Amino acid sequence: MNLLVTGGTGQLGRAISRIGSDQHQITAPGSSELNVADAESVRAAISELRPDLIIHAGAMTDVDGCEHDPRTAFLINGLGAQHVASASASAGIPIVFVSTNFVFNGELDRPSTEFDTPDPISIYGASKLAGERAVAALNPRHYIVRTAMVYDETGRNFVNSMLRLSAEHPKLTIVDDQFGNPTYAGDLAFGILLLIQEPAYGIHHLTNTGVASWCDWAVKIFELSGIEIPVEPIPASQFPRAATPPANGALDNLAAASLGIELPHWHDALARCLTRRSEITR
Repeated sequence: MNLLVTGGTGQLGRAISRIGSDQHQITAPGSSELNVADAESVRAAISELRPDLIIHAGAMTDVDGCEHDPRTAFLINGLGAQHVASASASAGIPIVFVSTNFVFNGELDRPSTEFDTPDPISIYGASKLAGERAVAALNPRHYIVRTAMVYDETGRNFVNSMLRLSAEHPKLTIVDDQFGNPTYAGDLAFGILLLIQEPAYGIHHLTNTGVASWCDWAVKIFELSGIEIPVEPIPASQFPRAATPPANGALDNLAAASLGIELPHWHDALARCLTRRSEITR
């Protein structure tokens, strides 16, 4: 297929281009090339490229930054999704909208399914939910893909932050009462590329399997990297942030699993990411 991937220079956009380029023709502009908050730019890009499907991965993903600048968060995450959904629907093109576990409040005692009711507790979550609703309302041929704790080999993410901090400090304190599914961008990209082969429109959760706290994740990063550093678990109340992540942000991937799409365990994914990271930085 001829795919247009918004947010093409982000973690997921890069992974889709890397993994899918053998099978698909992929155009993946970054935000400087395609501003999704500009409706005319979106329409012009779709008219010029005439893609078979759009993967809308472009977003403001700075969770704390969204709290400080809600107007920009809704312009990009809400209105941007509306522009892409409207233009894709007018052109008769299916859309994949990449969303987040932050659309849930995290109060369930189990992972959230595709059929649980969203109730965001942050501007980031609310702006992404606004994007979900716009996509669902405007383009009937839509996939809404929620994911969590995305990371890759490069850029700004939890894995690279932990490796950097471990070299700068003799001891780390990490939150241990907020949970989710650490998800490798490469595996998420692979799952999305499988999903679009199915005409199974609707909401799908796509994460690596297994659940971890931020502290669990950090400990595993250090273990697999051969780094010895004391890690002290702390409650989130001792690590104040502008945005409040869902306490239980874990997702249950019911819909994708029913199609036979199941991503590997997060331990396996993390090991592969760290190996590739070492090869890239060597």
